[in-house]
Amino acid sequence: MSSPTLIAPSSKPKSLAGFRPKSTTTTTTSITSDVSSSIPQKGRREFVSLIAGILSPVLIFPVSPASAASDEEYVKETEEVINKIRSTISKDKNDPNVADAVAELRETSNSWVAKYRREKALLGRASFRDIYSALNAVSGHYISFGPTAPIPAKRKARILEEMESAEKALLRGR
Repeated sequence: MSSPTLIAPSSKPKSLAGFRPKSTTTTTTSITSDVSSSIPQKGRREFVSLIAGILSPVLIFPVSPASAASDEEYVKETEEVINKIRSTISKDKNDPNVADAVAELRETSNSWVAKYRREKALLGRASFRDIYSALNAVSGHYISFGPTAPIPAKRKARILEEMESAEKALLRGR
């Protein structure tokens, strides 16, 4: 600092105690009392109280997130995803429609995951866990190796096993 005064929001500049300016000449800019008095304190307080009055109903009555779907809708859409996974992974790599089927599966799985991942009631269900795991395995394979690469037998068996256990869990309401 080259100035012996402290710029503060008060109406008068205050000097710093124990500070001696150097003998060199410097040009300083000071803020006049006109600037600090041009923003009235009362106007800011009224604005803050207005905003608080507008936002208080939101704070008093918090909005709960909407439920994504009913139980019947979850079961129906999960069964559709299971059927789509089965049909996609059973296609031969020489089938001309395999790339389209993989793209459709990716789109379906992304929408299913986006819809149900944030539902706390579904996160603990065995059916959700198994389908989510199977979708991760299938999409991870196709992302890594391409849509025409066949799924290895061991991975395919595990995916089919997860889908069977998910179907059983859906029948039991889990």
